[in-house]
Amino acid sequence: MRKWEDDAADVAPGLLGSILTSMIGGEHTAIRVVEVEAYQPDDPASHSFGGKTRRNASMFGPPGRLYVYRSYGIHWCANVVTSPEGVGAAVLLRAGIPIVGIDVMRRRRGREADLVNGPGKLTQALGITGLHDGADLTGDLLRLELDDRPCRYETTRRIGISKATSTPWRFVAVD
Repeated sequence: MRKWEDDAADVAPGLLGSILTSMIGGEHTAIRVVEVEAYQPDDPASHSFGGKTRRNASMFGPPGRLYVYRSYGIHWCANVVTSPEGVGAAVLLRAGIPIVGIDVMRRRRGREADLVNGPGKLTQALGITGLHDGADLTGDLLRLELDDRPCRYETTRRIGISKATSTPWRFVAVD
């Protein structure tokens, strides 16, 4: 069993410090993940709460895939699918630290700073779009390398949602 095959709230802090690499458009970029949020099937804030639809189908597995959706019709957001196939659970990748391809990220974002400090910024900087929904995170196009070293983190309430706002499933690296 891979580290991401479990309950999303248990997997989420273990994704902190991991390296997400993309080779999209022939351009190599990578970030260190520093902020995530967990979403479970019985969670009213989760896209899977109402069951499987065409929009959220990849959230239902298999684990280790990417669930990508459009937020407010503007930004793409990327999630790591965590639970066994048929169970809709995932961890939203909220923020990172650029480590490879910073010039590419700057060009994609059209700015010098604040490249991956939000879920929509993260996907734009890495070149992730709806075309990558369901992508295998162990492939050549997108790869998530987990870090086994412990990462200190804070747990807070999730942000940017209107339901289950008190659930403490937002994890932020403090190292």
